[in-house]
Order: sequence, then structure tokens, then C-alpha cells
Amino acid sequence: MSWIMLVGFGSALGAIMLLVAARRAEFARIERAVRNREDARRTGSAAAQLQYPLIDLSRCLGCATCVAVCPEKNVLDIVHGQAKVINGSRCEGASACERECPTGAITVTVANLEKPTDVPVINEELEVYGSPGLFLAGEVTAHALIRRAVGHGTAVAAKVAQRIEEGGGQPDALDLVIVGAGPAGLACALEAKRHGLRFLTVDQADQPGGAVAKYPCHKLVMTRPLELPLYGRFSRTTYTREELSSLWQQIVFEQGLDFRGGEVFQGLQRGADGCYAVETSHETYRCRTVCLAIGRRGSPSKLGVPGESLPKVSYSLLDAGSYTGRRILVIGGGDSAIEAALALAEQSGSLVTVSYRRPRFFRLKEGNRKRIEQALESEQLQVFFNSRVRDIRTEEVELQVVENDRVSSLILPNDAVFVLTGGVASTELLGRAGVSFDSGLRPGMKPLPERGSDLLRVLLFGLVFTLAALLFYAWNGDYYGLSPAERATHPQNDLLRPGRGLGLIMGAAAVGLIVINLSYLLRRSSSLRLKPGAPSAWATSHIVTGTLAFLCIALHGAVTPNTTLGGYAFLALFVFLITGAVERYLHSWVPRAANGSELNPDESEARFDDLSSMHPGHRSFQEKACTGVIALIENKRWSGSFVRRALALVAIQRGLSRFLTGVRQRGRAEGISDEHLAETVRCSKHTHRQVLLAVHFEDLRALLGSWRFFHRWVAFLMVLLIVLHIVYPFTDVALVELLEVPFDFDRSDLTEGP
Repeated sequence: MSWIMLVGFGSALGAIMLLVAARRAEFARIERAVRNREDARRTGSAAAQLQYPLIDLSRCLGCATCVAVCPEKNVLDIVHGQAKVINGSRCEGASACERECPTGAITVTVANLEKPTDVPVINEELEVYGSPGLFLAGEVTAHALIRRAVGHGTAVAAKVAQRIEEGGGQPDALDLVIVGAGPAGLACALEAKRHGLRFLTVDQADQPGGAVAKYPCHKLVMTRPLELPLYGRFSRTTYTREELSSLWQQIVFEQGLDFRGGEVFQGLQRGADGCYAVETSHETYRCRTVCLAIGRRGSPSKLGVPGESLPKVSYSLLDAGSYTGRRILVIGGGDSAIEAALALAEQSGSLVTVSYRRPRFFRLKEGNRKRIEQALESEQLQVFFNSRVRDIRTEEVELQVVENDRVSSLILPNDAVFVLTGGVASTELLGRAGVSFDSGLRPGMKPLPERGSDLLRVLLFGLVFTLAALLFYAWNGDYYGLSPAERATHPQNDLLRPGRGLGLIMGAAAVGLIVINLSYLLRRSSSLRLKPGAPSAWATSHIVTGTLAFLCIALHGAVTPNTTLGGYAFLALFVFLITGAVERYLHSWVPRAANGSELNPDESEARFDDLSSMHPGHRSFQEKACTGVIALIENKRWSGSFVRRALALVAIQRGLSRFLTGVRQRGRAEGISDEHLAETVRCSKHTHRQVLLAVHFEDLRALLGSWRFFHRWVAFLMVLLIVLHIVYPFTDVALVELLEVPFDFDRSDLTEGP
């Protein structure tokens, strides 16, 4: 027995050591996430550009599934036990986080639609308000993914087919004209053919492909799982630009689609009969409905500087291989500019310089960010931040560079210039076609309310099933009310005893339910390629199956647990359910306040801004007070151990008192009124409490982390006991004697329950 105690003591010490190490690693990771968020806010990448994940913190359990499945890294992270958007501008709208969240806590939506934007006003059927029969699809709707564009095009054609079937067509007009032959336009054409519509597709390019055809040579295009009408599912998920363009052309040829290349869309008019006249550079087409799938890029942005009309200035890069041995300037800091610069830097003898007007890159995809950092370290290219082009000459370029608040001019020898600063959306062309961008016409977006945790639903499930079990117990009370010895002579003994009839069925059902319950962990695993079913359904089944398994085991053991392996397994399952319910409640509610306090200082900053607006002559004083009180906690709140954090709390309180004394002294010296000074002190205390609250909750989360650890070990013990309970009747009794556990088990009944 002594060696068992020593092993147990050593195991406990090892487990505690691992737990402490894991907690310290988590503190370091949280600190990095907070720093990244703060950097993103300063550079502007925290705000959403178009699509954006909204997180219901009342449902988020901090499982990190959203972080693992996001195709773009650093969009989301786990801070204080819950998901938080770190770099909103990097979101591509793939919605993988929304699909895979096991509790349905994430909704991906288009951001800031209540403000004037270049996002067109359309309804849920992708139809333009005020223009019946005019549809938009693909990137023009502010959804940039190929898979989403294909879905749009397919939906538009299906809706047109439904309306034609209900209202009939017109002999002198086409059913549908599709403008744009990118993924959305081609999907719309294929679906239109599948429905037997009379249609055609026009595009300003000679070949189909849309914006993909303008990507640099050999650029990888991530299509993700993609399926086209009439073609089926793509055999791969990654294609180069050349491969995908060739595939589009092959589909158009094999399906015999009516494609009119080289025709520039110039506008459309809706007649009194409801038909549209679509005008192109070649012809005018009369049709019942129109699908505009022309993208958002429009015309490239111009610099407006002298020399921009020189032949060496380009606005796109198709083949980097033709620029060997050149001195090249790439203007821009987005993904397109960086990808072009990296491709050009790989060419033999090329000297590539990047000019970017901001102090750092802030909206790059994770892969591009790492590649540009490696290129800078290896000196493959050079970057001038805070720079603008002043003049483009035949053999040189003049840059204006701002460094340490000093403005200087820089002359670079140059052979080629690529202006990759984005494009001007085709809002004017779309506006003439009847598309509105007036946010006032947009249906008011209902705010996504916090739906709360599903604890009430869990309790309701448990109550219903428990009442059903109690009714069954009461119905058979004449059997369950007897002692185990008296039950042997009861007529229902063969039906209800653990090793026969219904009792045996309940035991088998309990095992199956536990297997399903633990399969939820496999479904959450990021390494599992096949993921059947919705994650939210699996999360619900995890709760329901645990409750049902407990009730089934109770009935399996004839509601009389004994000091047997089965009885101990029943007890472990009961503890497993209780610890799981407590964990669910705590992780759904407690970390929420810490997350909000940690990463949403907007309320405190807004109060300081209000003070500054009321007293504009003292803005500098307000800013110093705001930043100073936050820095007071920042300097100490990431201390390593719990004892050091506790001591830091005392030191922070003393530091706050000294800081506020200094604020009062500086305020009086600057002639600030007592009323204004008192309000500044109140704001400082409020900000201090708000940030300090996160520290207290983080200490509490250390306890919650230990609770989750305990819950999982109880689950392991429960499974071990169930396996031993099933296997034991078929093993030698020596195993039981070796374990020195007094199991009272009737081996004549090999399937006897608890």
C-alpha cells in the first residue's frame, strides 16, 4: 500500500506542476492576444471592412474551435476563456467559425451597413430594391469568396426560373442576361441551363474567369469545397490561376453556354412592359431579368502624380517572369501589392522596392505577412513606410518619406512601377442601372441579441427525462420497493433485473449513449477531416446523452446501486454530470465580464473624450490621465504566479493613490477647475476598476481551468470503471484480489448491474 501512496503523491505533484505551467503559458498567450488587439486598434485593422464575426459571449464556451478552423489566422483568439475578434479587417467571410461553433455563438454578417457605404441595397433574394428582376451576385454584393459567389449565381438563376414558370416568358425577350463571367456569372449560367431558360452571358474580357484571370501567373487560388451546377464537385480544393481559368473555359465549351466575350457593359434601361434593355459595346439585349455579376474592383485607383501616364506604369501584374533584371517600385500595402512584390523579388537580378503610406502593414493575410517578413529579413526587397510618390520620371521615381516627424525626398532609379492601391468601385455605373447605395433604404438590421447560455434548456431536458424515469419507477413500484433478496421471486424479475430483459437493454443503451457523448470530442477535433452533423447539434447531444445515460444506468441497476464496479461507475457518472453542469454554467457566464472589461475600453475612453470635448483647451491633460491610469495596471497585471499577482494588486492600489495625487497637482498647476478635475479623477478611477476587474476574473478563471481539468479526469475514471464492469465477469478473480477492492459480485449472473 505504501508504494501506491508514493506513486499517487508523485502523480499529484506532477499534475499540479503541469497545471501551473499550462496556466503560465496561457497567461503569456492572453497577453500576446491583448497586445495584438491593441496594435490592431492603433493601425485600424481591428475594424471590419465588410464581413465580420459577431460573438455572443453568453454562449461562448472558449473551446477555440473558431480559432482553429478560421482560414485566416489572427482574426480570432481566445482571451480570458472566450473568443474575441483581434483583427477584424482580415476576415474574408468564409464563415467557418459560424459553421463549426458548437454552441452557435458566432454570426458572420456584413458590418456597418447602417452607414453610407458602397455596398448595394438588395433584399434576401439578391434583388435590387425598386428594380424588379434586377439581381446582383458575387463580389459586387460585398461577399468575396468564390464559394459564396457560386451560391449567389445559383440562387439567382433558380429564382428567375421560378418566376418564369409562374408568370410565363415573352417570345421577343430572353429570360435572363448575365453580365460578368466570373464564378457567380458562370454558376448562374449553368443553373439557368439546368432549368431550360433562354439566356446569354456577356463579359468585357475575351475569356471567362472574371477577376481570377487577372491574378499573377501561378498564383494559388483557394476554392475550398466547391460544386457547380451541371459540373458537380471539384476534384481538388487548390488551383493555380492558369488551372482555374482553363477549367472555366472547359466548362463553358462542354456545356455549350452562350458566352459573348469582349463586350463592355454600358448600362441598362427598364421599359414600361417590365423588360430590360441591356446595353453593351456591341449590342443591346432585351430580357425579362438581369444578373449583374461584375465584381467590386471597378477601375484601378490612380495616384494623380506627374508621370503616371508613362508606359512603364501598370495597375496589375500578370507575369512576373518578364521583369527580370529590372528596378521595380510597387506602390501599396494590401495583399495584391505584397504578392506582386514577392513574385517580382524572386526574379533574377530584380531590385524591388515597396512604397506604403502607412507606418506598417495591417490587413495582410497571415501567409503574406510571414512571407514579407522573411523577404525583409533576407533583404530580397526593401520597404519604405510612411511614404508617397511625388513624381514618376523615365528612369527614376521621387518619394516623399516621413520618418521621426521629418519629411524628406528620396530619388530611386526605376524601370517599372506597379500601382496596386485597390480600385474604385463601379458605383456610378451601377447607379445608372438602378442600383441604390442609400443606407436609408436598407432594411434596418436587427441587433443580434445575446441568447444566453442553454443551461435552462439543459435543465428542462433533464427534468423531463427524470420525470419519465420516476413515472416508470412508480409504475413498477411493487418490484423496486422490494429488497434485492425479495425481488428474485417477483414475476417481473426476469424483465427488470440488471442481467435480463429491459434491465440489460438499459445497460447496453447507457454504454451506447456514453460512446455518443464522448464522440463529441472527436467532432470538435481540428484533425478530423470528416465532420458529420452540425456542431451545435453535437453540443446538445453531448448534454442530452449524458443525462440519458445516467437515467439508463439507474434503471439498469434496478435503482439499487451496490458497492460493485458498476456502482462505482454509476457514482462516477453522477459526479461527471454535476461537474459538467457547473463547468457549463461558469464558463458561460463568469469569463464574460472579464472579456468585456479586458478588450472593450471604449466606454472609459468615450468618457475621457466627452471631457476633452467639453474642455478642448485641456485635451492633452485628459489624454495623459487616460493613458497613465491604464499604464499603471499594464506594468504589473501580467505577473507570473498567483502570489505575485496578489501582491501586485496591493501595489497597484498604492500606485493609483499616488497617480491621482499627481493628477490633482498637475491639474491645479494648469489652472483646471475643481469640477473638471473631480470628473477627471472619477473617470480615472472608473477606468482603473474596469481594467483591474479583468485581473480578479483571471484569478477566478485559474480555478475554472482546474475545474475543467477535474471534470475530464472524472470522465476518464468513469470510462475505466465501465470497461472494468463489462470485462470483469469474464476475467479471473485474481485481478480483483490484486486491486484489493471488496467487490460484491454474483459471477453466476455475468451481466449483473450496479
